Amino acid sequence: MLVTVWCGKLHPQSDDFNYIADEKDKGKEFYAKWTDFYHNHWTGPAPTIWQRDHVSVSDGFLKIRASRPEDVPLKKVVSGPNTKELPGTYTGCITSKTRVKYPVYVEAYAKLSNSTMASDVWMLSPDDTQEIDIIEAYGGDRDGGGYGADRLHLSHHIFIRQPFKDYQPKDSGSWYKDDKGTLWRDDFHRVGVFWKDPFTLEYYVDGELVRTISGKDIIDPNNYTGGTGLVKDMDIIINMEDQSWRAVKGLSPTDEELKNVEDHTFLVDWIRVYTLVPEE
Repeated sequence: MLVTVWCGKLHPQSDDFNYIADEKDKGKEFYAKWTDFYHNHWTGPAPTIWQRDHVSVSDGFLKIRASRPEDVPLKKVVSGPNTKELPGTYTGCITSKTRVKYPVYVEAYAKLSNSTMASDVWMLSPDDTQEIDIIEAYGGDRDGGGYGADRLHLSHHIFIRQPFKDYQPKDSGSWYKDDKGTLWRDDFHRVGVFWKDPFTLEYYVDGELVRTISGKDIIDPNNYTGGTGLVKDMDIIINMEDQSWRAVKGLSPTDEELKNVEDHTFLVDWIRVYTLVPEE
C-alpha cells in the first residue's frame, strides 16, 4: 500500500500576535494579515453585532471581547420556528487577508471565553457555501443544550443559499469530549484541522488525532456541491458569536455576566497555517 507522507511549509498568514494592535487603531502589523471585520458586510448572527473596537492585540494575544451598552439596539432573532426581540451583543470578528485551500493544516492555540457565547476559529468560502470549523465551543457553565464547556465542535457545513439548506454531520463524534473531563475554557489548547482533500478532514486536539471523516457519505451526502466536495478557497475567520439558536433558548449572556470582561474575552495565542505537499 502506498502511504503519502506530507511535509509542511509555514504559510505567511500564520500569526503569533507578538505586537500591539489597539482597539481603535490596529496598526500596520495587524492589517498586513487581517481585515478588522467579517469577510462581507454581515454584522453577525443576531443578536450578535460585530464591532471593530472589540478586537485588540496585546501581551502576545489576540483578544476578542463582548459587551452590551445600555443603548444597544434590539435585534430580531430567528431560529427555526422561534422568533424573539433581544438586545444586541457587541463583540468582534477578523478575517484573513489571504485564503487557503487543501492540502492545508490550520491550528490555533487558544483559550475559550467563560461564556455562553461561541468562541470560534473557522474557515469559510467567499460565497458562504463551504465551511470548516476548527474551534467552535461554549466555555460557560450555563447551558441548556448539552453543548457545555467539556465539548469542542469539530465539524463542517455545506450550504445552499437559495433556498437555504445547511448540511453538517450530526454524529456524536462531531462534539468531541476527552476522557479526562477537560473544561476547554480552563487553559490554552491546540486545536487544528488537516484539510487533506475535498472528502477528507482530520481534527487534532493538543497534537492528538481525535477525529477523521472521509468520503462523500459524511462530507456531502446530499450532493450540495454537485459531487466536488470541499474544493473552494476559504478565508480564515476568528470571532465570538451570540448565536441565534442559543439566544432564543435564553442562552445569551446576561447584562450582569457581561460585566465580567475577563470571562467574556476569547484569547488566541497563535494561529499557524501549513501548506502541505507530498514528500518525495
